[in-house]
Amino acid sequence: MTAASTAAGPTFTVEDPATLEAIAQVPDLGVAEARAAVDRAAAALPAWSRTAPRERSSVLRRAHELMLRDQEELAELIARENGKSLTDATAEVVYAAEFFRWFSEEAVRPGGEYGEAPGGGVRTLVTHRPVGVAALVTPWNFPAAMATRKIAPALAAGCTAVLKPAAETPLTALAVARLLADAGAPDGAVEVVTTTDAAGVVSAWLEDPRIRKVSFAGSTAVGRTLLRQAAGRVLNSSLELGGNAPVVITADADLDVAVPGAMVAKFRNGGQACTAANRIYVHADVAFDFLARFGAEVEKLSVGRALDGAAIGPLISASALHRVTEAVDLAVREGARVSHQASAPDLPGYFYPPTVLAGVALDATILREEIFGPVAPVVVWRDEDEVMRQVNDSEYGLAAYVFAGDLGRAIALGERVEAGMVAVNRGLVSDPSAPFGGVKQSGLGREGAREGMREFQEMQYLSVDWPG
Repeated sequence: MTAASTAAGPTFTVEDPATLEAIAQVPDLGVAEARAAVDRAAAALPAWSRTAPRERSSVLRRAHELMLRDQEELAELIARENGKSLTDATAEVVYAAEFFRWFSEEAVRPGGEYGEAPGGGVRTLVTHRPVGVAALVTPWNFPAAMATRKIAPALAAGCTAVLKPAAETPLTALAVARLLADAGAPDGAVEVVTTTDAAGVVSAWLEDPRIRKVSFAGSTAVGRTLLRQAAGRVLNSSLELGGNAPVVITADADLDVAVPGAMVAKFRNGGQACTAANRIYVHADVAFDFLARFGAEVEKLSVGRALDGAAIGPLISASALHRVTEAVDLAVREGARVSHQASAPDLPGYFYPPTVLAGVALDATILREEIFGPVAPVVVWRDEDEVMRQVNDSEYGLAAYVFAGDLGRAIALGERVEAGMVAVNRGLVSDPSAPFGGVKQSGLGREGAREGMREFQEMQYLSVDWPG
């Protein structure tokens, strides 16, 4: 059961960013309700942590099946509160459901070690235990996937959790929680707290001694603040933060692969993704051809309401629209030009037309900041060492994309990139079976893969006397 489902009192409005219409009223919970959610999660922890791994696995597998059963309904819900296209929303539901399946399989493989100590006479047993009650904080841009990527490994490890979704997109988190209850998750296993007081709720959780883990996805600025708070209790922390993903396209790249790959890397979710391509470096030998073909594809993108079939929806808010508009205006003042642009609809939502910027200077401000919108700055390069210096000249290091005809060279370039994830000759980098996360100021820890469950476990070893 979720905290919101039992609350009465103040509410806040969830808005469709494509129409600016109110689509729901959601309980606006405060610090008292947030602490009550921890009460329920802590009460549920002992029984859930002792539940057999196979039983936990079955709950997660059933949740996967229910998400796929309801994928059309969930995709429409995401499209309405987030604004993304139905194609992107449906893909997100399938991706989000896969975390339940993946961690249902990991739940029954907790791992451990047994061995003889080098000096003899002692055996060492190493086990992995659930860390305890976890506080999960998720953003609005992938309201289903960001939730399941944290909930699934927490439950698989034997933890219970309290979840604060973004105020812009709480409905998807509530729907996921209902599916988990239908799948057999006990009361208190996942408590969802919907609120407009994010700072107050999260601070209350970080100060609560029963919270033993915090897992956050969001901006680097907020992540730094959260980490400072967590340091006071030396709280186990996982942070998935901002990105400034480069795309590197070499002279021998197959443009039949690079153009559609760059389109996906840049415009999936309207560019509102931490892994979105933020700056595209194209070798001079193919720059003219790439720009013409890439720009033509951008001009074809339909912009509008997801429920009308548009490929690109609105930005999430008025402030996001203002920020992207200002970033492009500044880039043009600094010497860039708009080479290609789609058409924006005459609608009341927060729409910005997909835009390609050419002639971008190497020191342009837009190359150093996360755009988080449908804008693609293109930079021309000639010297490999110089372009790699530019690629790595960033405080971020989450994702990157490399397109090259020679696979060995592509991998060699990928290994030179200071990023936690590199897609080679493809425009997608995320996969539940792979460790998702970054380096530098893009975060701490990994989600997905075996490492995702380890983030919600603590290691313990037993030193056993072994006479003889």
